Amino acid sequence: MNLKPITKAGIPAALQKAERYRLLNDSSAAESICLDILEIERDNQQALVDLLLSITDQFIDDPTDAVKRAKDVLPRLKDEYKRHYYAGIIAERKAKALLKHGGLGVTDVAHDWFHEAMKSYEKAESMRPTGNDESILRWNTCARMLGRHEPKRRGREDYEPVLGE
Repeated sequence: MNLKPITKAGIPAALQKAERYRLLNDSSAAESICLDILEIERDNQQALVDLLLSITDQFIDDPTDAVKRAKDVLPRLKDEYKRHYYAGIIAERKAKALLKHGGLGVTDVAHDWFHEAMKSYEKAESMRPTGNDESILRWNTCARMLGRHEPKRRGREDYEPVLGE
């Protein structure tokens, strides 16, 4: 089925709708709107950011290719600071999604994602615009999450089998 294109004049209103749908937790609708905008303005930076965020909003529901889809947006961001900052957002949200989803060994994996996010935030911090502390705020959030969710890395020597009687 062929999709119907939006008009260039409708892009500002579409951007507002995408943000509204994200706030209403309808990230798949927000993603669709962003894709429609990007069909008309391929390099619309706000649509790219909203697209990336709407994809990361879906990490809990779509664990398969959502991280790849979000990372595919990064090279299209023109600002190097934003590329590092949003790489951190992707990793941080993946870590949080893992913790929320739960499962055996998930804390260890989330720990690695938080550290990846922190590295990206540190890169962003080094080139941030004056007065922009968002990368520091996100780094601190990751540090606090790590403090609350210590990994349970255990070696083979720590394994204690449960023996039946």
